[in-house]
Amino acid sequence: MTTANMSDPNTVIGAPVHSTDGERLGKITSVYFDNETDRPAWAAVKTGLFGGHVSLVPLDQGTWDGNALTVPFDKAALNDAPHHDPEAAITASDEEDLYRYYGLGAAGPAHTEEVGSAAGDPRRDRTGEPGIEGRDISGPTTDEAMTRSEEKLHVGTELRQSGQARLRKHIVTENVATTVPVSHEEVTVEREPITDANRGEAMTGPGLSEEEHELTLTEERAVVHKETVPVERIRLGRKTVTEQQQVDETVRKEQIETEGVDPGLRDPNEK
Repeated sequence: MTTANMSDPNTVIGAPVHSTDGERLGKITSVYFDNETDRPAWAAVKTGLFGGHVSLVPLDQGTWDGNALTVPFDKAALNDAPHHDPEAAITASDEEDLYRYYGLGAAGPAHTEEVGSAAGDPRRDRTGEPGIEGRDISGPTTDEAMTRSEEKLHVGTELRQSGQARLRKHIVTENVATTVPVSHEEVTVEREPITDANRGEAMTGPGLSEEEHELTLTEERAVVHKETVPVERIRLGRKTVTEQQQVDETVRKEQIETEGVDPGLRDPNEK
């Protein structure tokens, strides 16, 4: 197997596992180390429709390309492999069953000791599972320092559609009430006495006669005329309004505790 980056097996946790014909078999959930060589020996692969089956595959039979693990087994072979309890370490008996199943021969002396318990070799503990201490560069088999890590929260923004606006024009009818002055003519009867000034006109004609006079009257009426005129132009625009939005998220961080150390000797920056 190509062992690039395998000094830190956390880099392969969650990586997909494929067969040589490209079939996806599952994903890596843990890596187990060999006691004698301190090299990655087995990978726990979670398979099944709901990921409930965990099988161990020999890393020496696989190829790691930096992104995925390819093994010369199909899904049926992994499902028929000895079932592994992800909450337990690999025992010598488990390892013998695995060697027998994959046709790798008998396990050597380095595989006869029960490992994974509190008294066992910590190099064989599971790696990358929640609640299990992993093998990082500050592990117990490296140097004297311990690395404390924590998650940093990075908050950004993304642009997404929040709604649509449109202009629509339609015709409505409303009543308009107004007044306009109009005039009309009415008949008046004017009487004037006979005087020397009008006696000549009054005595013209026969003494007695029948006559008829007509007078035409006029009036004004309101006339309605409609005219369509433009009154305004309307368009849609947009403006950007900035507001403060509260973001609440949980971040994890490691804490390091000391035992058997005089409190006066502790680093004041220790968290």
